[in-house]
Formats: sequence, C-alpha cells, structure tokens
Amino acid sequence: MTDVVDADELLRRVRRARDWAGQQEEHWRARPDTVEASGSRDAPAAEVFAAAYEAVRKVLDEVIDPGANDLDG
Repeated sequence: MTDVVDADELLRRVRRARDWAGQQEEHWRARPDTVEASGSRDAPAAEVFAAAYEAVRKVLDEVIDPGANDLDG
C-alpha cells in the first residue's frame, strides 16, 4: 500500500470498514437462531464471530468519534 490518502479519504475508509463490521455483527447475531433450529453445534462459533465484529465496530467508532462507546454517555 503505497498510495497517499488525505484525511477525508481515510475517514471514508474507516467509516466503510465500521459499517461492514456492523453488518457482519448483525449477520452473526442472527445466525445462532437459524443454527440452533437446525440442530447444529455452530451456535457458539456464531456468538464468537458476532462478539469479534462488535469489538471491531466499537474500536472503529472510537476512531471516528472518541467517546462514542462511553458507558456514561
């Protein structure tokens, strides 16, 4: 990666990554219901993926808007 990007482009990329992580989080949060209904043992894995994407989304939220995930706010 040798391209130089300005702050606006960097912010767009971080927001796009945050939005993608949010979509993945929603996907994996919905998945345990379908997995459990089918009798599969993948529900714990879906919960782990959902938690991982939630963590990524929250970190990117903090990069974009510091304090966005404060418990007091």
